[in-house]
Amino acid sequence: MTEKKASTKTTKTPASLNESYKYIFLPICYSFTFIFSISLNSVVLYRSFRWTKRWNASLIYMVNLASTDFMYGLSLPFLVASYIMQDRWVFGDFMCRLVRFLFYFNLYCSIFFLTCISVHRYLGICHPMKVITLETKKAVKCTCVLVWIVVFALTCPIFRFAQTGHYQNCWDDAIDKEFPDYVPYGITLHLLGFFVPFSIIAWSDKRGRRGSNGFRRRKSIKTIITITLLFALCFFPFHVTRTIFLLLKVTKRVPCHTMTTVSMCYKITRPLASFNAWLNALLYFLTKDKGGGHCCQAVNTTVQQNDGPLLPLRMMGKGEGTGEGVMRDGIDKTEIKPFHSPSYINRATVRCIDE
Repeated sequence: MTEKKASTKTTKTPASLNESYKYIFLPICYSFTFIFSISLNSVVLYRSFRWTKRWNASLIYMVNLASTDFMYGLSLPFLVASYIMQDRWVFGDFMCRLVRFLFYFNLYCSIFFLTCISVHRYLGICHPMKVITLETKKAVKCTCVLVWIVVFALTCPIFRFAQTGHYQNCWDDAIDKEFPDYVPYGITLHLLGFFVPFSIIAWSDKRGRRGSNGFRRRKSIKTIITITLLFALCFFPFHVTRTIFLLLKVTKRVPCHTMTTVSMCYKITRPLASFNAWLNALLYFLTKDKGGGHCCQAVNTTVQQNDGPLLPLRMMGKGEGTGEGVMRDGIDKTEIKPFHSPSYINRATVRCIDE
């Protein structure tokens, strides 16, 4: 009997020693994510609401993305404190459920909004006429509301499964007796929340590269590639290791060292998945329009819209003889009378000087 007890102790000791790494690794990762997610997403939200006057579809998606990342960042100090106290949870059962819920809610909101941005960029490359109808603010806002509703419906069961348990620790998935009920839900969540959107983004990337030509299309391809790399770095390792972990945990006679290895990989990729809370903000800075200031860009856009089909005639009349100048003046006074205002004349003059 004593030999058997000794043998059981020797088999359990490596697993407990392997778990000790997370009390150093996880607080560092989540503290890093907290600092960068709060700071970078604050900058994105401030610049969007304070400086940007005309919002396009991509910016609306990015603001929704930054909002959910910022909201998740506020929950990270609770996790950091819990891991510093070696899995001891002192913030109550409701906060345990809320913190675990916010992780998955942010995770799948990020995935769905990045999918929306990727599909929007793909349509701008291969089907530009469809973007005209899909880029209206009403359509984009309705899509964002739908994403919030769908993700909440997918992740709200986390409130049921996550709880503190008897040992004052906050269970990530479910307590042992409820784990068999949790596994089908977890696998379904992975399929609908990650693998389906990932397939859509991979398809958009493949099709978009075929039609990439010109500056704006290259810029759209840059966005899609960045999103694909973001998926490969943050989301793919976490969902693969977590799926294997869930399946092995309900499988009988799994070797102890195999379970320990898979559990370690899963717990390492989990904070890696949370890195999306600040990497999404970097997507805003990497893919935003560069070049001249916003005011100059707005001037050029206004002039192009106001000129319309008469722009080639203006280009023909610029810098040529008096005959063409008289013809251009005639066009200005008759054809574009609605735009004949001092502000319009000033913008047109600036455009001619720049060119």
